[in-house]
Amino acid sequence: MRRRLIAASVMMVAAAPFVFSQGRGGRPASPAGDTSTVINGKWIDITYGRPLKRGRDVFPAGADYAKITHTDGAPVWRAGANVTTRLKTEAPLVINSKTVPAGEYSVFIDVKGPTDWTFIVSNWPAQTRYDPNNKDALWGSFGYTPAKDVVRAPMTVSKLPFSVEELTWDFVDMTATAGKVAIMWDKTMASVPFTVGM
Repeated sequence: MRRRLIAASVMMVAAAPFVFSQGRGGRPASPAGDTSTVINGKWIDITYGRPLKRGRDVFPAGADYAKITHTDGAPVWRAGANVTTRLKTEAPLVINSKTVPAGEYSVFIDVKGPTDWTFIVSNWPAQTRYDPNNKDALWGSFGYTPAKDVVRAPMTVSKLPFSVEELTWDFVDMTATAGKVAIMWDKTMASVPFTVGM
């Protein structure tokens, strides 16, 4: 009986890393995220990948400031991880004096420096799985060109009094007719205002 208990204990100890790795390691490195709001019965949704900070200095001072946002030479930031960040709106949105009709779009951010961020809404379709031969849709922001941009808008960049571990999109300062789309990561928040069009 004692040998069986010892053998069972040894097996449990040996299996523990596998069990824990399956429980935790079974999750994607950058889980899927989504955020939604509703104005006058019309839904606005953002879906995206959520990279974790994992101890990194996400927006370091100096020449490396935008390094994490232009990974592997991508021309703009996918503003998330893996798949292209997507905006779906049931209502037309007015951003930077331009109307974005109801529909589904890709979202990118062009990060030039600590206070120079540009929000981009684009008609580029998104790949659901990476296919390097598909030049008609994007995976992340690889292959992005501004040819399909619907609107570009300067973002207000501010420092947070806390650190956000997992990249987060949200709707903030909402009213019955307007609000802001915001992205937060580490101690940085960038936002762009919008109103609901007719």
